[in-house]
Order: sequence, then C-alpha cells, then structure tokens
Amino acid sequence: MITATGYEELKDVMAYLEQAPFDVTRKSLYSSAELYEGYCPDDESSYDSCYDHKVYQRYRSLGQHARNVKELLARTLHDHCIHAALARFFKEYDHRRCVGILGGHALLRTDKMFSEVALLCQRLTREGFVMLSGGGPGAMEAAHLGAWMAGRTPSELDDAIQAMTIAPSYRDDGWLRTAFQVMKQYPQGEYVSLGIPTWLYGHEPSTPFATHIAKFFENSIREDNILTLAFGGTIYAPGSAGTLQEIFQEAVQDHYLSYGYASPMIFLGKRFWTEEIPVYPLLQHLMATGKYKNLLLTLTDDIDEAVDILQQFSRQQDQ
Repeated sequence: MITATGYEELKDVMAYLEQAPFDVTRKSLYSSAELYEGYCPDDESSYDSCYDHKVYQRYRSLGQHARNVKELLARTLHDHCIHAALARFFKEYDHRRCVGILGGHALLRTDKMFSEVALLCQRLTREGFVMLSGGGPGAMEAAHLGAWMAGRTPSELDDAIQAMTIAPSYRDDGWLRTAFQVMKQYPQGEYVSLGIPTWLYGHEPSTPFATHIAKFFENSIREDNILTLAFGGTIYAPGSAGTLQEIFQEAVQDHYLSYGYASPMIFLGKRFWTEEIPVYPLLQHLMATGKYKNLLLTLTDDIDEAVDILQQFSRQQDQ
C-alpha cells in the first residue's frame, strides 16, 4: 500500500528522473554517434554541447558521489540498464572470444606501442575475437582503432595512425576530430568492439572507434565488467596505476577460478614489465611460492606469439 504522502514523493522522484539529461530506462549500449551527439568535428568548441560532455558536467556539479538521493537513484538506474544491455550484447557475441586490452591512457599516438597494439587488435578482430577495453584514449584507443580497421590492410592502418598524429595526446586539440575523420575516411559496419568507459574519468574522452560503448557512472562496476567479461584473455600494454590495479584484480579472479577457469594474461613489452614496472617477475615469484595459482602468464614483444596463445586458448575452450 502507498500512502498519499508516499505517492507525492514518488511523483517527485519520477519528475526528477524525467528531467535527467540521460535515459534511465535505455535498452541498448551507446554508439559513438549517440555519445557525441551535438559534436561537430569542424568545430572543436561544439564538444562542450555534446551529450557526453553535458552528462559529465552534471556529474561533476552534483558530485562524484551524489548526496542527492534522487540523483543517486537516476545514476543507479542508468548503470543497471547499461549492465542489462551488456548481457544482451553477449547473447549475440561469444564472451569466450572477448579479449581485454589494458594499458595506459597516456600512451601517445606517436608511440611505437600504439601501433603495435592497433596491429595486434586488427589481427585478433579478423580472427573473430571481440576487443574490449576501458574505452578511453591511449592503449585503449589503439585497441578499438585496430578493430575498426580489421577489414583494411596494415598499410591503411599505418596511414590512419599517421593522420591522427597531429594530435598525439587526448589533451591535444584535434584528438577527437582526427578520430572522426579517420572513421569517415575508412567507414565500416562489419566489425565490432566494446568500450567500457566511465564518467569518473570524464575528462578523458571516450574513443569513438568502439562500436559499442557501455559508459557507467560507477567506476567500480565498470572495472569489474572490463575484467569479468574478458573471458578470452587479457593483454597488458604499458601503463601505470590503473593498469596495475587491473593486473592484480585479474590475477585474483584467475587464482580463485572465480568464473570457472583462468584466462591468459599476456604482457606486451618485455623491458617495461621487467624493468620499468617489474610486475612480471613478481607474479612469477608469487606463482613459484604458491601465493598465486592458475595464472597463465606470457611476456612477449611478439604480437604473433600473442595471437597464437589466444587462438590456442580459444580452441581449448571450444573442445
């Protein structure tokens, strides 16, 4: 039973939800066209009026941890719908062939590793894998660029990257514009990839190369989904704090076989992962001493090796 007072409170809540600039009942993941609705590549200032930026500005103004209960409800309902849309996505695409690409948001488009990640993901997408990342710039953008260009030649991929190097960092003017220009120059509708960004890091634009975008308010939900859904394995390009968090979060899932089996953990960049941030020797030591179990570790500079490992693992899962 609902009282008259309760009914009025409910009407007040419904009115609040209706005026929110985001749909709390949406049935699908975002596309880049939806996320950047209102943005015109010929006018960089138009970014300020696009959907994504307006939602982010509201998010900041009302607080990352909203004290307004109605706002908290609106964000929770939105994230619930995105989570449900992810479940529908994986009814269409095999989650066992979903590969997570983790790495630093600061990786420049001019960096050799950016090209390596893009080429790797181009090949994996052709092989029928679905690329998954945190949906932001840097290594994440490289992953989705590679997936977007899966129907093109490696030379065309190089040309696309070169066209974007006038804005190497997401902080540079033209970063978003050049991405949209490449998408226009190399249109495609055959290959998919999944980005899972968050408005917590809304100052980092989401890459438009991801064909399906699950953008969350709650970063904890987002982080869990990135690693939980990468059943086909995870690849770690050089990164820092966020990437390290993801490494150990994945290691815990694999150690406990939280989802029934462990997936390959591939570290791309031998010198980086053994010298700059020597996490790989640490994981090996933890495995040798029994602190961790079930980790399927690989350290490589060879994208052919990475592709072979993921293909072998996929065939094992199909048996």
